Amino acid sequence: MVCIRKATVDDLLAMQACNLFCLPENYQMKYYFYHILSWPQLLYVAEDYNGHIVGYVLAKMEEESNECHGHITSLAVLRTHRKLGLATKLMSAAQSAMEQVFGAEYVSLHVRKSNRAAFNLYTETLGYKIHDVEAKYYADGEDAYDMRKQLKESRVIIMGNISITNTNTTTITTIIIISMVVGVVQAR
Repeated sequence: MVCIRKATVDDLLAMQACNLFCLPENYQMKYYFYHILSWPQLLYVAEDYNGHIVGYVLAKMEEESNECHGHITSLAVLRTHRKLGLATKLMSAAQSAMEQVFGAEYVSLHVRKSNRAAFNLYTETLGYKIHDVEAKYYADGEDAYDMRKQLKESRVIIMGNISITNTNTTTITTIIIISMVVGVVQAR
């Protein structure tokens, strides 16, 4: 049996070992520390009944954008534990935390064009769509699919000449009240 749980600082070495074993893209330990110190709610591990880390997801919130969205930095599951739905469960946990804790509108990730298994997981199982192709994204020169999954439904409200997209209920209420006040002032 394998459980999915939030990662702790004590899990970082095992997460890095899993990464080194599974993926060609590797990170220094300071990168794992940066993630867990900045976004502890977004790192999850798959732990087997012996207490071994057999998979992880490393995720973050993008800070250099005017849209609130999360990003999957890395996802790995040991070959011995694949085809058990662990990657799906890890991704779902991270995506849910992005939306509930940070109000993320969507999640982005990059995947090698040659990684058909991961591509199928993202598109067929998790509902990601190709947003763009980034040429020579990886160190070895391979292209990456820039993929996205919408978390919140896009809402457009049109009032007079004003169009509002992807807003929360409080913002909509505030805009409606302001519009009503402006309408009353203009009517006088």
